[in-house]
Amino acid sequence: MNEITVSGFRASSGAAGVKAPGKASRDDMALVAADSPAVAAAVFTRNIVQAAPVRVAAENLKSGRCQALLMNSGNANACTGEQGIQDARELCREVAERLGCPETLVVPASTGVIGTPLPVQRMRPIIPTLAARLRPDGFSSAARAIMTTDTFPKLSVRRGSFGKREVTVLGFAKGAGMIMPNMATMLCAIITDAAVTQDALALALRQAVDQSFHRLTVDGDTSTNDMVLAMASGAAGNKPITRYDPEVAQCAELLLGCTLELARMIARDGEGATKFVEVIVRGAPTRESARAMARKIANSPLVKTAFYGHDANWGRIICAAGTSGVQFDPERFDLRFDDVLLVSNGVRVSDEAEEQAHEVLKHSAFTVTLDLKAGPAQDSVFTCDLSADYVRINAEYRT
Repeated sequence: MNEITVSGFRASSGAAGVKAPGKASRDDMALVAADSPAVAAAVFTRNIVQAAPVRVAAENLKSGRCQALLMNSGNANACTGEQGIQDARELCREVAERLGCPETLVVPASTGVIGTPLPVQRMRPIIPTLAARLRPDGFSSAARAIMTTDTFPKLSVRRGSFGKREVTVLGFAKGAGMIMPNMATMLCAIITDAAVTQDALALALRQAVDQSFHRLTVDGDTSTNDMVLAMASGAAGNKPITRYDPEVAQCAELLLGCTLELARMIARDGEGATKFVEVIVRGAPTRESARAMARKIANSPLVKTAFYGHDANWGRIICAAGTSGVQFDPERFDLRFDDVLLVSNGVRVSDEAEEQAHEVLKHSAFTVTLDLKAGPAQDSVFTCDLSADYVRINAEYRT
């Protein structure tokens, strides 16, 4: 994609050899900086085991303002005790000194191996370089720097207008494994030049995350480090949007456009994945029950391996649905792979339909739709298949 700029923000990346000394061939640190303190809001992991950068970020964001985001791959700085907290704060202080802002306006974010102390002695010397390299068009390099087992950088851009002022929203993220709402092994930064109050930005962000990253699963595991941070510079010059203005819905839609695209990219790039799958449950009693059932299906190893093998094994799908805790009549449901109706009122349609479904599963992307005929609600979950490469990647992750 063409390099995109967002008024009021710059970004950079650099190589510190975070995961191992002497292996600094790939950038593994990134810095996003606002020209002045930006309105900020964040959503964090719901895992009760929270990494040091998550704890420091939550504390620093209590003011609702942020001027810099320092990100690294290769080390999660999780389960590292009080030293991990001090290390995260030390790096924030170093960034603050270089940018001339208070330490509390710097937010840390880390991803990588759990339980290993952050190599501050290798990271600190890179921070002056990151500050010097800050550029309005540096976001692609920042997205590459935070990759771990990702196979490609993930960026998304949306544009809109408030009044006569055009605004831009840019998001970038990493994530490939240990992915499960809420949210995933993922870091995500979203920046916009729109003028918006903190409570309005927080509301829009929560709505966007709920409809995107909270509908994402690769393997059913929830990380210690998940964070989505949104910053608004106000440089577009529009009248500031409050949570009571009708424009807040449009703001949420712009953010959702970014987060949905990023969530789909993460599912498509799941570790070892060869398929992107959207599991849709409709005709459910409530949206919450529809999502719960879709997530149960999407997380089933038996279902996911069938996807990988192009096996339209609908029995595995309905078995997973039947243990989701959602009540439905097993003699009424329909099941489709894309537009192919394979099961009608709980009974397989035909050999021909199964062969057509088999062909659908050969595609790199498809939908599985389960209609319960038990209510008015529906929801969906994004996922991928489960291949032997997933096992290999995670078996060798620390070696």
